[in-house]
Amino acid sequence: MIWTRRGRVITYLAMTAGAVIVAFPYYWLTVMASNTTSDIYASPPRLTFGGQLVHNISQVFAKVDFFGSLLNTVLVAVATTVLVLFFDSLAAFTFAKYRFPGSSVLFGVLLATFVVPTQLAAIPQFAIMADLGWVGSLKALVIPAAANAFGIFWMRQYCQGALPDELLEAARMDGCGFFRTYLRIALPVLRPALAFLGIFTFVTAWNDYLWPLVVLIDSNQVTLQVALAQLNTVYVKDYSVVMAGTLVAVVPLLVVFLFGARHFVRNIAAGALKG
Repeated sequence: MIWTRRGRVITYLAMTAGAVIVAFPYYWLTVMASNTTSDIYASPPRLTFGGQLVHNISQVFAKVDFFGSLLNTVLVAVATTVLVLFFDSLAAFTFAKYRFPGSSVLFGVLLATFVVPTQLAAIPQFAIMADLGWVGSLKALVIPAAANAFGIFWMRQYCQGALPDELLEAARMDGCGFFRTYLRIALPVLRPALAFLGIFTFVTAWNDYLWPLVVLIDSNQVTLQVALAQLNTVYVKDYSVVMAGTLVAVVPLLVVFLFGARHFVRNIAAGALKG
């Protein structure tokens, strides 16, 4: 009994320490966003909130087209997430539960793309976008990211363990075709994996900086990360304003994460109860 109580105390202390470590960067970001640049450079550093948060945020809105770039980022992130969830889950379901000529070879080629750096693919991808006339358009951000190897691999591994073959056989006996089996049988079972993949994809699309910077050149349409980078110029480095812009840009990600995490945990718990 004593060791059980000690174990619980140690567990709670470890969880509390982990929560503090995870939350501290957000606290420090808010402190820097609410102070001036001189306060940020002060020694010892100032660890309390200042009174410049509203002023710094107003400076962000004045210096860049924040809401326009925010709208572009939301459109790109939402469209990319929806397409990735559909195409990756569909491909993963096919690879996991159906055998067709060349399936192993195709999946091996898919896994081989993991070793290709993203930066290495930027030049040929830009050439393709130029040939299609999509340079400077948000389509160049959404369409190339509509499916990815990681999502297919992740969903395939989850599908193999969570979706029993007997359930698919019962669906076929009831007259379900491929797409009906996918929509009515596979997707409800894959919800926890879809929730994780959705969060991961949304965050990745939201934080992407290099590809939007390359493909949206000479365009009035920019994403939020590119717009915030314009706050930090060669001659003026007001880090308090940069941190204020970063703080405002992080808020939608926190909302998406909290919503997605609750959905993820709820489905995991439901699956455990059913099991």
